[in-house]
Amino acid sequence: MSDFFTSLGFNFEFESPQLLWLFLGLIPLLIRDFIRKKNQGIKVPVTQNMRGYTAMDLIFFLFRITKYIVLSAMIIALARPRTFTVSQDGDEGKGIDIMLSVDVSFSMLSKDLDPDRLQALSKIAQKFVNDRPGDRIGLVAYAGEGFLKVPLTMDHQVLKQEIAHLDPNELSPGTAIGEGLAVAINHLKDSKSKSKIVILMTDGVQTIKNSLDPAVAAILAAKNHIKVYTIGIGTNGYALTPTAIDPFFGDLIYTEQKVEIDEPALQNIALETGGKYFRATSNQALEQIYNEINQLEKTDIKASKMYNYKEHFRGSLWVALVFLLLDAFLRWVRYKILV
Repeated sequence: MSDFFTSLGFNFEFESPQLLWLFLGLIPLLIRDFIRKKNQGIKVPVTQNMRGYTAMDLIFFLFRITKYIVLSAMIIALARPRTFTVSQDGDEGKGIDIMLSVDVSFSMLSKDLDPDRLQALSKIAQKFVNDRPGDRIGLVAYAGEGFLKVPLTMDHQVLKQEIAHLDPNELSPGTAIGEGLAVAINHLKDSKSKSKIVILMTDGVQTIKNSLDPAVAAILAAKNHIKVYTIGIGTNGYALTPTAIDPFFGDLIYTEQKVEIDEPALQNIALETGGKYFRATSNQALEQIYNEINQLEKTDIKASKMYNYKEHFRGSLWVALVFLLLDAFLRWVRYKILV
């Protein structure tokens, strides 16, 4: 019974639905009151029978149906109608801990993805978060430096808001892939999760001298049993890339630039940590990559569902009481009749 209402979009059920079979007990009463009486003789079409229904006819009809209303309300009350909400107890199951490490250098505003690389990534990453309800996920943004935006959390709404507002202006210019990976590793290494993952995204090459080498960061990840999936973002060939700022209006000036991604470094990181390297040359390819990672890293959640019930049987009892009092008043006080 509850599955039927849930399929219709209502979280409603009867605690004892088998008691609804008591409605079958009303069938003999219905036969006696409405079917058998209709067969008792034939009305002669005299003037008296052609005047239509009077007030007393309606009163007698009310007397006849009141018991059905009262009995129906009492049967429904006995079956205990109730609504419910469902919450999941996340303490009983362990998901996967995932850090998203996102390159937010100005080249991520290149327009070879629609409308640009960063916004395309933001939209698809938010969908990925939606598909991982049982996992703790965090966010690192990096350009010339790495910065923790969101620590590992189950509050995916906050995480998605931060992903949506990634901004290249927040960090120093450049690309420090090793730093972006190292910050993610630092916030994963002490996790007790059965599986720890970094999804590292970049569209360029390491440009910051004296910053942590990506190969060293990969070794650090492997020693802490952290798997790294790397994604190189950018089409093959050339792309409209921001190269300067208009001194009068402050707008970015775009020029065609050759797309350069340090694929050997990204492949080495994935190989060293047991992950996998992907190349995203379009929005569709980037979405397929996230879907594949989502399938590769299945979460075995055994968290229990908690049902919170709100009982509604009192409403049915009030209906039964009101009609009982109405029937008693009309029958014994107002009209002083017994039918």
